[in-house]
Amino acid sequence: MENDVTWTSDEFGTSHEGRVGVLLADGTVPKPVYFDSASGTAGRDISHWSVYDGSTHPTRPTADALRPECSCGWSGTAHPVEWDPAAERPFHESARAAAEQCEEDWDRHINAVRDTTVALPTELEVLLRSVGDAIERLSWDSPAAAIKAARSLELIAQRTAYGAAHDARDQEPAEVAAALGLTPDHAQALLARFGGWDFYG
Repeated sequence: MENDVTWTSDEFGTSHEGRVGVLLADGTVPKPVYFDSASGTAGRDISHWSVYDGSTHPTRPTADALRPECSCGWSGTAHPVEWDPAAERPFHESARAAAEQCEEDWDRHINAVRDTTVALPTELEVLLRSVGDAIERLSWDSPAAAIKAARSLELIAQRTAYGAAHDARDQEPAEVAAALGLTPDHAQALLARFGGWDFYG
């Protein structure tokens, strides 16, 4: 059984990590459910939405609704779960539509976050997209050439971002983080990587 399932985007990583949250009938958020280990060793806490099915082995709360949640603190609209009156389908099947709706809502949240970040010049966005597409096409014919091209991009990034990282380091961390759509810590770690200093030092 999965402990939980989370979603991330390439652009924002764990700064915006989504998941399906659970609400009980009174509007509260349940604690993880503890499962004993069959081997007799220490058990584990499970917080995947599907365990909140009201079962008594072990005792589990009964989900009333599922909602999308993000590590940034955002949460979306709650979607009432559909219980199978005849109990012919287990909860993880009957409530799957609500869980899938949560992921779609989180995708829209990520798009909204992207809209709040610093905008790139249109010409540069088009150029970057074109270069990425060209490298992907190149990989079909010559994987080695595609790697060489990607390495060239990596070197360009290191060279061009070095000064920008040092300049951004002197700006207000919260403003830089907001412009990038990252948490302050993740933004500062990114600056350190491009700027060549030890983030933990």
